[in-house]
Amino acid sequence: MDSLTQITLGAAVGEVVLGRKLGNRAMVWGAVAGTIPDLDVMANLVTDDISALAFHRAITHSFTFSLIAAPLLGWLLHRMDGHEGRFFSSTRWADLGKAALALFALIGFGSLVMPIPWGEVFKIAAAVTLAIMAFPILSSLLRSLNGKVRPVEERPGFRLWTWFFFWSIITHPLLDACTTYGTQLFQPFSSYRAALNNISVVDPAYTLPFLICLIIASRMMKGGRARLVFNWLGIGLSSAYMLFTFYNKLRVDGIFERSLQRDNIVAERFMTSPSIFNNILWQGIAESNSAYYHGTYSILDARPEVDSFTRIPKNHEWLAPYANERPVKVLRWFSDDYFHVSRREDDRLQINDLRFGSMTGRFDRQSDFVFGFILEEKDGQLQAFSSQERPPDAGEGFRQLWLRMLGKD
Repeated sequence: MDSLTQITLGAAVGEVVLGRKLGNRAMVWGAVAGTIPDLDVMANLVTDDISALAFHRAITHSFTFSLIAAPLLGWLLHRMDGHEGRFFSSTRWADLGKAALALFALIGFGSLVMPIPWGEVFKIAAAVTLAIMAFPILSSLLRSLNGKVRPVEERPGFRLWTWFFFWSIITHPLLDACTTYGTQLFQPFSSYRAALNNISVVDPAYTLPFLICLIIASRMMKGGRARLVFNWLGIGLSSAYMLFTFYNKLRVDGIFERSLQRDNIVAERFMTSPSIFNNILWQGIAESNSAYYHGTYSILDARPEVDSFTRIPKNHEWLAPYANERPVKVLRWFSDDYFHVSRREDDRLQINDLRFGSMTGRFDRQSDFVFGFILEEKDGQLQAFSSQERPPDAGEGFRQLWLRMLGKD
């Protein structure tokens, strides 16, 4: 999910676990802890596009990371609560160093089974560890400058800190798994990408009511009943909407399946997912022997059916010379083999992930695809980098998306 949603969820979880002791600071800490899994994007700064793609939503989004990082960070915050005073004390830095080393080992060794060169794995692990450790270091510095010592009764113990980090971290990948991108919940034991495809990566109907309730709760007295009610109201509204998206997906799946049968399209498999910003307009992609078929359906359509499907040739045979190259293997794995290959004007190949659809409703230009990677040989090695092209009529594409969501052609 988008960062604002994860921050909101993390803040609400922080309030549930630590609100009675820390008040609004629990929300702030929850917002911070809720973003920890997404610090894997630091890989973009130290490695190539393909390795960063493989690493995103991997070990830091796994059950293993939640189970190990929670007590580790809980121990660190508990220890930091125990030695108030000078920021540069040897005890404080020794604890920070131990936690950093443990996190580095968890992220590094937990990623060795991934299709990333070992040297790159440890560069990524170092970057992500430094990003995570920036939060307790900054907190420690601010508290030292403040000079105030919190009463013992306001200090969460090791158990409460651990519980806080566990729920703040685990809810992040569970929410991500509901989107199309895919989340490697079972790393380092499996690279399976859990993707339930029931909600868009950005959905204001999920986030905004949740955020409004959280803001209202933050204005209430610490430990008060009204604060508790509004925080849980936000959690309840967002959870109820999430249940609706699961029901909606089951209904839409049935509509796509019947529409494929109506058009005599023999599909080996198909998937559906909501379009960006909403749960009203859905797209589906079905795979046959030689092509994919793309269609859209809005729950506001007059009839419960997909009007027509667009045929998209696979062109997978163009990748035959590169079948064993790492970039191709990673992109096929990432897209779950829902990909189309196109040839650019300069004769380079582009792999387009069809799960994310098109920005314009068209599929005949490289710039139409939301998610594409360009293949290029350099110094005898095949490399892949993300296509940053956007169609000149992208604005019109979004207008058409809005009209289509309303049930109009």
